[in-house]
Amino acid sequence: MLKYAFAQEGWELIQAKTGEEGLEHLRKEGADCIILDIMLPGMDGFKVLKKIRAEESFRFLPLIICTARGQEADIVTGLELGADDYVVKPYSPRVLAARIRTGLRRKETASSIEDASSPKENVLRVGNLVLDVERHTCFLGETALELFATEFSILAHFMSHPDIVFSRQKLITAIRGSDYPVTDRSVDVQILGLRKKLGDSGAMIETIRGVGYRFKTI
Repeated sequence: MLKYAFAQEGWELIQAKTGEEGLEHLRKEGADCIILDIMLPGMDGFKVLKKIRAEESFRFLPLIICTARGQEADIVTGLELGADDYVVKPYSPRVLAARIRTGLRRKETASSIEDASSPKENVLRVGNLVLDVERHTCFLGETALELFATEFSILAHFMSHPDIVFSRQKLITAIRGSDYPVTDRSVDVQILGLRKKLGDSGAMIETIRGVGYRFKTI
């Protein structure tokens, strides 16, 4: 079904029956986007996700979990491990295709966020936090932070718009585009992961109860 639907989009779908087979193909041939099930024979989807995100060349590769497991604990785990999206079966192939298009635009979105705030400056600095949009790197002092793509985009948007309060929906709209379906819980998971990686500096991401978040610099 997906192979036919994706052909209409001009995409080629390569199918792998196991996580090991998928990883082997990814390392040899590469991919533009990954659709990952959790319930796989042998190595389950979460373990595959960990291996993918552990490799620097695949750290920002769009990855969507597509599974019948829709429990909140599974969704949270998938997002915390670095999935960009989580789609629960049954689903519409058109909806999945729309989410893939969003994933494929992700790197361009990160650049456009920065361009809108400072066309001539590709490096954002707040205190000892330095984020380079073009190189997709982030340093806290001398320590390089290993951020997932969504975390990086959220932080770039925050640093480009300090002390501005954003609702969860406005935050996702800014980095993913309008009409992107999202739950409050999924945004909170991304913010929680970002705060953990920022350590003591994570307190700069302030929760505004009943509204959303802001990047506090004053």
